[in-house]
Amino acid sequence: MGIIFKRTKILATVGPATNTPEKIEQLIIAGVNGFRLNFSHGDYAEREEQIKWIREASRKIGKPVAVLQDLQGPKIRLGSLKENTPVKKGDVLTLDFAAEHDGLTLPVQYNLAEKVKPGEPIYIFDGKIRTTVLEVSSETAVRLRVENDGMLMSKKGINLPETDFAGDILTPKDLKDIEFGLTQDIDYVALSFVQSPDDINNLRQILVAGGSSAQIIAKVETKAAVADGVMEEIVKASDGVMVARGDLAVEAGAEIVPIVQRRLIALCRKHSTLSIVATQMMASMVDSPEPTRAEVSDVANAVIQGADTVMLSDETANGSYPLETVAAMKRVILYTQDNVPVARLEDHMAAEHTQRDAISSAAVSLAEQLNVDAIIAETKSGATAASMAAHRPNLPIISVTSDMRSAQQLGLSYANRSYVRPDGDVAGLDLARELKASGLFGEGPATVIIVSGRQPGIAGTTDTIKVRMLE
Repeated sequence: MGIIFKRTKILATVGPATNTPEKIEQLIIAGVNGFRLNFSHGDYAEREEQIKWIREASRKIGKPVAVLQDLQGPKIRLGSLKENTPVKKGDVLTLDFAAEHDGLTLPVQYNLAEKVKPGEPIYIFDGKIRTTVLEVSSETAVRLRVENDGMLMSKKGINLPETDFAGDILTPKDLKDIEFGLTQDIDYVALSFVQSPDDINNLRQILVAGGSSAQIIAKVETKAAVADGVMEEIVKASDGVMVARGDLAVEAGAEIVPIVQRRLIALCRKHSTLSIVATQMMASMVDSPEPTRAEVSDVANAVIQGADTVMLSDETANGSYPLETVAAMKRVILYTQDNVPVARLEDHMAAEHTQRDAISSAAVSLAEQLNVDAIIAETKSGATAASMAAHRPNLPIISVTSDMRSAQQLGLSYANRSYVRPDGDVAGLDLARELKASGLFGEGPATVIIVSGRQPGIAGTTDTIKVRMLE
């Protein structure tokens, strides 16, 4: 029997339930390919320790694993309330950046007066309380009309679906967190509440100026990001996209989320961009050892649509069954990929192709026609392997690179299993022979396709496809 492993990857959030080196190691063994560090919580000392644990466990197990820094962004919240505050339809609230709680005057952790305009909607407590801006009443306060009955509580989130932040989505906290990330072994930076490609380009300038090789994940969770003509430009500007379904549902309407998810995954495949589906994939497993049937269908649909990665949030950060959740998700992925094919890329091909795209397409097509055991991709930056992954092959892509950052980033790429080896003219063939000797391809002869370049170790030189039989 040849290689059996999941092609859609698992990204797990680290939190109190998994905040030990033992848990990190167990999660990797269970099937986790990357870890999300949520910078809305925790301090830097804690993050340094978690990154150290992840890297130590990765080396021990021999499996490159991605680390994703998730920036909080302008996630606006109420301040501390003296007590839970009931509101009724027709009430007028004042949200004041400079005030303390006094009746229907509520503190807020962001100066909304600088951004909002009369008539704009503001949703509080994940959309449970809907309000409309009446006026900007001072330099720090806005007055809102309540549209439905409900209860307000301390620190609950606020969504502003029609407010234009005008490129100002990186808060002072984010900038400080980015500066910290520049000193750490970070593979991806996730940018929250993206509204336009300019947001991504601004972050990229900061990362490049700081000497970072981290890639950027655009979190699509605003109404502006899913507007006609904007969504594809965001995909093209980013290295990856996260379908952040929780805030997207509040900001743009729950009914659009399944369609946006489908379109984003297709666009990511079209442009060889990483796709991550997030939020409540197995939310019931925070408290239950088994997922619901709806959650199983949700994960399976993401696999069928061709997502690179599915993400766990509270399930592994705060849940009672983090390891069981990963195991359940892995079972769903494996069963789905073995029984339902992913849609072919030709259904939504890009209008223009690079040489790398053409070679990647040819390699995947040839591999499937010859029924080979694996594709071996010699890659420096990971771009060749990611391009082949965009075609969603039904066999493993074995990536060999001399760059550890690329190997770790490929941990979240569809069907990729990465290895770090020195550059060389026969690095791919040597790895194939090594894996054959280890029994990875099963008993008997094995056939692999090797995709390589004329200048090993130089990014952008992929130009050769070879078929090799391994005895």
